[in-house]
Amino acid sequence: MDKETRLRQDLLNEVKKRGLVVEQKSEEGGISNMISKLLHSRSQTHIFHWQTNSQSSFAEHMALGGYYEGIGDLLDGLVESFQGKHGIIKGYKSENLESYESAKQLISYFENLNEVIETSRKSIKESYLQNQIDTIQELIFSTLYKLKFLK
Repeated sequence: MDKETRLRQDLLNEVKKRGLVVEQKSEEGGISNMISKLLHSRSQTHIFHWQTNSQSSFAEHMALGGYYEGIGDLLDGLVESFQGKHGIIKGYKSENLESYESAKQLISYFENLNEVIETSRKSIKESYLQNQIDTIQELIFSTLYKLKFLK
């Protein structure tokens, strides 16, 4: 390691020791897991949107469209706010995409997504980040309302 790299590492260690930087853990249920799930939800919901057909509801098609159109900006705001304070999030994971099967599948998908958010948000202390997560949950529950009651 060259002198400059060693000096940077020593400085970073000193800052961490004084509690000026908090490293984010890549634990199950942490921020990277929540962001990964939400990022995946945009693509997954878009696939579901495209695959609704005459046997499924036009309301489903519209509800899914509203979700995937809205989640991108909300997610971008959350990630940028988090990273502005805590540093770059690492440890993202990808998932396989599913094919549309039924309205019941869609409802279950969004309920499970909300459970991930509820678990993951417990590690976040800042109220402004909690508010951004609340707005994401508003979109999820609005989508669930449309899927459950608008046929």
